[in-house]
Amino acid sequence: MSNRFLAAIGIAAATLTAAFLPLYSHAADPVLNLYSARHYQTDEALYSNFTKQTGIRINRIEAGDEALLERLRSEGRNSPADVLLLVDAARLWRAQIDGLFQPIRSRVLDSRIPPSLRGKDDGQGAEWYAISTRARLIIYNRASVNPGNIRTYQDLAGAALKGKVCTRSGAHPYMLSLIGAMSEHLGESATEQWARGVVANFARPPRGGDSDQIKAVASGECAVALTNTYYLVRMMRSETPEDKAAVAKIGWIWPNQSSWGAHVNVSGGGVTKNAPNREAAIKFMEYLVSDQAQSYLANGNNEWPVVASAVADNPTLASLGKFKTDDLPIAQIGRAQITAAKIIDRVGWR
Repeated sequence: MSNRFLAAIGIAAATLTAAFLPLYSHAADPVLNLYSARHYQTDEALYSNFTKQTGIRINRIEAGDEALLERLRSEGRNSPADVLLLVDAARLWRAQIDGLFQPIRSRVLDSRIPPSLRGKDDGQGAEWYAISTRARLIIYNRASVNPGNIRTYQDLAGAALKGKVCTRSGAHPYMLSLIGAMSEHLGESATEQWARGVVANFARPPRGGDSDQIKAVASGECAVALTNTYYLVRMMRSETPEDKAAVAKIGWIWPNQSSWGAHVNVSGGGVTKNAPNREAAIKFMEYLVSDQAQSYLANGNNEWPVVASAVADNPTLASLGKFKTDDLPIAQIGRAQITAAKIIDRVGWR
């Protein structure tokens, strides 16, 4: 049986098919059923190394976060999933409040992942753990912007940037997490005022992903935009002439270095509520925070490790420089998406 079921079951990143095929395994085979929103080819080495170390075979289904969440809800207690991996604080929080994770107690995980990078713990163990981090920075067009005039996320709402700002949809979880974090720092009213200012400064209606925002800044369609760091580093490491030309035209700014720091988000995961292979699931989560696995995660997708002793051997990522990070707990940022969703509706950030 193949480890990749995506093609076989016809799962789509944004929608669910009428009926999903179950994951089957021979009873004698140690197995782990993984639902993952991570879709990076570099993770292949991560999974194969786990199997080599443990003898546990990974059956994997990959899809978008929302498709996986909906599948788990519909499967209920009959779900074959053991571990769920998601790529944003807002989505991890949604899975948590929907009761899709179970708390686990692991000395390995608790000793290597700080409390600020874990999900809810009511004394029974955390429901999810971060496994890698990324930051949301501001990029600008070198020919048209003086970076000294843009130092904070708040500056994106300033009158000087009228008609110059590009973003993706405010409803995207990456944006919900940032806006939610802003509301935790500034309060709901002030964050709504800021969001109205950003909308008033749009160069065009929000569209596309973070790579599209980078290209729009490079082309001059807009002057500034927001992106997760790994999209920028991916383009910086690209050998295509188009990407090289785009990178040459842009610069980046670490926001809010004199206040709370740059917004940080995570990939993370946990053991599902009805995991049929619970011991294998915990073993996999513990493997993900080993130094070796942390290097795979960080270097493969240009992210940072969450474990202090792990090293990201990624010169391009390191070239972004050191920066102050926002120390808001990730779970708090996830909860704040409710406020963020109300704000984007009221200001029309769609």
